[in-house]
Amino acid sequence: MPKPFSYKIGIHRNQKVIFILFEKDSNLIQEVKKIQGSIWSQSKKVWYVLDTEYNRSLFNLEPLSYSLPSEEGIKHVQKFSYWLKSKRYSENTIKTYTDALKSFLVFYNTKDILTITNEDLVTYNNEYIIKNNLSHSYQNQLVNAIKLYFKTIQNISLELDKIHRPKREKVLPNVLSKEEVKKILEAHVNLKHRAMLSLIYSCGLRRSELLHLKSTDIDSKRNIVIIRQSKGRKDRIAPLSPKILDLLRDYYKMYKPKNYLFEGKTEEQYSEQSLQSVLKQALKKVNITKPVTLHWLRHSYATHLLESGTDLRYIQELLGHNSSKTTEIYTHVSTKSLQQIKSPFDDL
Repeated sequence: MPKPFSYKIGIHRNQKVIFILFEKDSNLIQEVKKIQGSIWSQSKKVWYVLDTEYNRSLFNLEPLSYSLPSEEGIKHVQKFSYWLKSKRYSENTIKTYTDALKSFLVFYNTKDILTITNEDLVTYNNEYIIKNNLSHSYQNQLVNAIKLYFKTIQNISLELDKIHRPKREKVLPNVLSKEEVKKILEAHVNLKHRAMLSLIYSCGLRRSELLHLKSTDIDSKRNIVIIRQSKGRKDRIAPLSPKILDLLRDYYKMYKPKNYLFEGKTEEQYSEQSLQSVLKQALKKVNITKPVTLHWLRHSYATHLLESGTDLRYIQELLGHNSSKTTEIYTHVSTKSLQQIKSPFDDL
C-alpha cells in the first residue's frame, strides 16, 4: 500500500477493525475504495476494514496468530461459548461475549486465569479499554461477559459483587422531523426499497426485525404485523396503518416473495448491507447530510407517537422494551411541551 496510509487496530460497531488513516485526498480515497471490503464510517469519519488475517498481511501488520489467548485460554473461551449456546443466547451475544473474554485473556496471556483478581480487571479497563478510547457501551459488554464467565466457573479469586460497570452515558436518541421522514420514505421509485424503509418507520422496527419478517407475519385481516423472537427472544405485535398495508399489497403483487417478506436476488434474506445502502441512497437523493441510520427511523416513530399523545406504556409495548425507563428517554427529545415554553428573551 502507498506510504501516505497508516493503520490502527480498533473496535467499531462491536467488531474488531483496522482503521485506514490518511490525509484527505481524492486520489487516496480512490485507492482505499479499491481495497476489498473497505467501508466508510459516517460516525467516525474514517475508512476501515475488518480485522482479518488477510487484511493484516495486506497492510504488513502483526499476524492475528500473535493476538490469541494461550492454549488453556482458548479452552476457556470454547467452554464459555458452549455454555452460552446451552442457555440459548443469541448468536450475536455469543460472539460479543466470547470475543470479549478472548480479548481479556489475550491481555493476560501469561497469567493463570484462576489467579485473576478484581485488580486485574481494573488494570485491563485502564490499560486496554480506556487507553484505546473504546466506548462506555463496549466496556459494559466486556464487564458483563467477564462477570458472567467467572460466575459460571465459580472463581473465588474474583469478587463479582465488587465489579462495577462504567457509568452509563446519557445520550439522547436522534430524531428526524416528520417532514424529513416523509422525504426519505418517498425518495425511492423502487417499490421494494420504499416498502422496507416505510415499514421500519411505520412500525418502529429494528433492522433485524424487518429482515426476519415473513409474508405470513403480515396479518391483513387484523391490520397487524407479528414480530417474532426479536431482542430478548420476545414476540410482539404492531399495528399496520391502511397506507402501509396498501403499499405492502402493491409490493407483494410485484415481487411475490417466497419465504422472507423482503428477499435478495437469490430468494434469500435481504442483507443488512443492502438495506443500509437503500437508506444511504435515499438520503443522497433528498440531500439530507445528517449521519442518519436505520435506527433513527425507529427513534422518530417513538417520538412522533409521543408527540401525538400516545401513552408511554403503549409505546413501550410497541417497541418491545423491557423497562419503561428505556422508553422514557423519548420524553427528553419530544418538542411538544418545549414549544409551549416561552423564552424570557422574547420579553426583552
